Amino acid sequence: MGLLDSNRLFPLEPSVRKIARDLYDTVRDLPIISPHGHTDPRWYAENVAFADPAQLFVTRDHYVFRMLHSQGIALEDLGVPTEDGGAIEQDSRKIWRRFAENYHLFRGTPSRLWVDHAFQEVFGVTQRLSASTADGIYDHIAECLTQDAFRPRALFERFNIEAISTTESAIDDLRWHKMIKDSGWQGKVVTSYRPDAVIDPDFEGFAQNVQIMGEMAGEDTTTWTGYLAAHRNRRDYFKSFGATSTDHGHPSARTEDFPPDQAAALFDKALRGVCTPEEADAFRGHMLTEMARMSLDDGLVMQIHPGSLRNHSSQVMAQFGRDKGFDIPKRTDYVTALQPLLNAVGGNPDLTVIVFTLDETSFSRELAPLAGVYPALKLGPPWWFLDSYEGMMRFRQTATETAGFYNTVGFNDDTRAFCSIPARHDVARRVDCAFLATLVASGRLDADEAPEVAYDLTYRLVKQAYRL
Repeated sequence: MGLLDSNRLFPLEPSVRKIARDLYDTVRDLPIISPHGHTDPRWYAENVAFADPAQLFVTRDHYVFRMLHSQGIALEDLGVPTEDGGAIEQDSRKIWRRFAENYHLFRGTPSRLWVDHAFQEVFGVTQRLSASTADGIYDHIAECLTQDAFRPRALFERFNIEAISTTESAIDDLRWHKMIKDSGWQGKVVTSYRPDAVIDPDFEGFAQNVQIMGEMAGEDTTTWTGYLAAHRNRRDYFKSFGATSTDHGHPSARTEDFPPDQAAALFDKALRGVCTPEEADAFRGHMLTEMARMSLDDGLVMQIHPGSLRNHSSQVMAQFGRDKGFDIPKRTDYVTALQPLLNAVGGNPDLTVIVFTLDETSFSRELAPLAGVYPALKLGPPWWFLDSYEGMMRFRQTATETAGFYNTVGFNDDTRAFCSIPARHDVARRVDCAFLATLVASGRLDADEAPEVAYDLTYRLVKQAYRL
């Protein structure tokens, strides 16, 4: 007996389950388009074997070590590196055993489904992870990782990934993407332009980051016009490595549309480090509108990922750095926040702005009505804390009635954990088919339309939205 129920996530009523299963069978093997994520391009560039099971499943996955840490396990004991290079657990087998001994903590969570899927479908493991099975499963996965078939490029092809986008800072030199491009390998790995470090005055080293961007772009970024020109230059550079999108991880969805002289004055204060919190937020908001205008010029799709209070624990931020699982969702306004940007460019169908949320209450109240009328605006799929059966189903139930299916953009996995990519896309396909089956069974969607919608949600919409 395997780890996975073949009918997982499908409706319980037999006739509706059959509709869902039949729909799923039409999309289950479609190629994966992963248009936004955080896998490391170095994996594909160097194609070096993954180090060991603990590095693959625990140390690099903040979904996993966050849960373990919530039960009192120190991040150091899970091998998470510190900013100062301090002592951490180096024995991967010990890390794995801690994971296995506490695997019960993941019962009922998306992480459990993703890990079990990777165990079974990627590595052929059919035993549940526990203290008693830890060493055997570790040895089996470790042995697999020595084989060429489990190197990053081979897994990329085995996972049937048609295209994947990584996410790099505006001041990244894209060396790994250059190596991929020069290697002759046919796997499609593109980058995405993430300018937070040179847009957010509160980002550590903001002024230095802007200077570096200017040097890379050959522009004088001490001036407002030079600063904007540097962004255009870097966006073009990213496009030369296949970028089709930008990504913006702001604390809020606030946008502004200031006259040039007011924007320039804010930029000058930001460079000098004398912005008030309100001025810093206003500058971030104005830059979202500037980025949208640039997208009209260069065709890059714009993604806005707002509403996370990043690095909630100052202690963890200081000791371990960014992206260590201490980002917390907060209430987010969209109606008034996006109004300046939408008034400026939201009526232009040549622009695509994909908005995400961590605040579910906004789907039916704000985001679906906005996407249901502004041609430029599309709804991103359930993201991060909502990337689950329940979150995906609630999204379909609350957004579809107003925005429909065709103002959404399919699914993206947004993951750092490479082996979870097929699992996450499989969950999304199952949930969408379950939702469509319910519509068919309740007379809200014709049976002959459902396969087309399932195909669109799985494949066509994401290719179209992200221009891949």
